[in-house]
Amino acid sequence: MTVDIRGMVPLLQVFDMPTAIRFYRDLLSFEVMSTSGPGDDCGWALLKFKDVEIMLNTAYERDQRPAAPDPARVAAHDDTCLFFGCQDVEGAYRHLLAHGLKVKPPKVAPYGMKQLYAKDPDGYGLCFQWPATQETYDSWVEAYGLEPKTVA
Repeated sequence: MTVDIRGMVPLLQVFDMPTAIRFYRDLLSFEVMSTSGPGDDCGWALLKFKDVEIMLNTAYERDQRPAAPDPARVAAHDDTCLFFGCQDVEGAYRHLLAHGLKVKPPKVAPYGMKQLYAKDPDGYGLCFQWPATQETYDSWVEAYGLEPKTVA
């Protein structure tokens, strides 16, 4: 017997829920699908953009939240990165720059992916990537159902 898994949604612990929701909703175009309470100042939220889902949960109860994020906790997020398939990596770069994010220009990784790295307000890594070589693109055709084409 196997376990019949039908999806996966990461849950990120965030310091300030309204800030996190504004980042994912207003900057990255996610839609708020469900929350634990009214408005952006809730304890938990499910966000969705196309087939991508993410859950956000406050790291502290309202009455126990410190005045500022704990630097050690934020530093611990440095080893967590969410990878998003993003066909227009250059467009994503321009969009993030235009909205004040400090990002470096995209680069092609040795394994054939064009990648743009950013951080969310809580220090979680975000990578927007797309195949940059024919070999990598062809593997995505099979894995993700892309239309076959020649990559320049």
